Amino acid sequence: MAGYDGHRGSVYYLAVAPGHQQMSLGRALMEEVEQRLLALGCPKVNVLVRTSNASVLSFCDKLGYARDDAFSSGKRLIPDI
Repeated sequence: MAGYDGHRGSVYYLAVAPGHQQMSLGRALMEEVEQRLLALGCPKVNVLVRTSNASVLSFCDKLGYARDDAFSSGKRLIPDI
């Protein structure tokens, strides 16, 4: 799931089924997202990744994403069920 607010693009969720990982599908999906955002005139894309998700952080590093000095905070409005 990705979006563009007219200022920055964001990738919120990207997943490849475990049995299909290591086939460059994640890379292909990210390249498609980047091309679609670029076509909209998006100058920068942010990817949201949990800091505990080492494999996805490594994936982003390999794609050339730099870790920004930013902090994301959240507030759950509906408690977990």
